[in-house]
Amino acid sequence: LLIGKTLLAKAVATEFSLNFLSVRGPELLNMYVGQSEQNVRDLFERARLASPCILFFDELDSLAPRRGRTSSDSSGVSDRLVSQLLTEIDQQQQGHHIFIIGATNRPDLLDDSLLRPGRFDKLIYIGISNEHDDRRQMFHALTQKFKIIDEQFDADAFVRSCPLNMTGADFYALASD
Repeated sequence: LLIGKTLLAKAVATEFSLNFLSVRGPELLNMYVGQSEQNVRDLFERARLASPCILFFDELDSLAPRRGRTSSDSSGVSDRLVSQLLTEIDQQQQGHHIFIIGATNRPDLLDDSLLRPGRFDKLIYIGISNEHDDRRQMFHALTQKFKIIDEQFDADAFVRSCPLNMTGADFYALASD
């Protein structure tokens, strides 16, 4: 049973006995000139030291939007960051055992060069399950994880009352609160 994009990436790492490094796009951004690009270089160096590994970028669209179109980025940080990311990805093809996975809710915002062969060229859509049994199992697994089992709580009725567009992250947030 998987909950979403992040857990799918973790499951792949576990299945193939790979180390797992995860970063959210905004975590790499820094206000100082050149520091964001250095953060990308440092991240890939950590990945090389941890190889074989999966390097997972969550919210990739916030890290690598289309270049030249970000009006709020007067200093060109986004463009330089995308260029640095592309450089690092291309260098990984030189024998390192780093498997790079990116997740986004907005693939239409990604820089087109990221989607070229050898980069993020395989796209997998992870939808939201609207099957009640899937959602119930997901919520049950989370209640077990967070040890919030109450015999008087009707989890089945609760899940039925939840909107069909709730994601795994939404259920996780509910269970962890």
